[in-house]
Amino acid sequence: MKFEEYLDYFESILKNPERYPVYNDQEYLDYTKLNWSRMSRWMKRFIPREDIQVKINSINTKQRWILITEPWCGDAAHSVPQIFKLIKGNVNIDFDIQLRDTEPCLIDKYLTNGGKSIPKLVIRDQNDVDIAVWGPRPSKLQKLFSDLKDEGKDFSEIKEVMQKWYNEDKGTEIQLELVKLLSL
Repeated sequence: MKFEEYLDYFESILKNPERYPVYNDQEYLDYTKLNWSRMSRWMKRFIPREDIQVKINSINTKQRWILITEPWCGDAAHSVPQIFKLIKGNVNIDFDIQLRDTEPCLIDKYLTNGGKSIPKLVIRDQNDVDIAVWGPRPSKLQKLFSDLKDEGKDFSEIKEVMQKWYNEDKGTEIQLELVKLLSL
């Protein structure tokens, strides 16, 4: 689905959660409401770094960027709008969002340590060959997450630390990692 369709899907969940079985779980619905707020804030406030934007805009061959995600995913609330805003001006990049838990389950080919961690960005060339894979979160945050988990921290505390990290980073690490992955 295109980004606008994803937003429509997201809104539909918020308006009619009873239509979507997973969101009958109040915890998932609460995550989704919070993620809508966070994503909306990034859509208003996130401005790609100029040097990074120039590099992304310099991509002059056709690419397909597939972002595997779900509205309940906390990391996606930050990275999905940032990635979209970063690439939306380049006509050579076709941006597609696929839901992790809906057939076909592309995530099964892109596991993280054996798990279906999202968001996961798959970048393919014009021949549909993978040229880069990113996710589920910036590597510095992934290390922090793993360290906190290894220390036995409570998940609510980990989520709070991660939220603070995303707010302080302002999307810088995602941008730098994507440019590095693509050797731009």
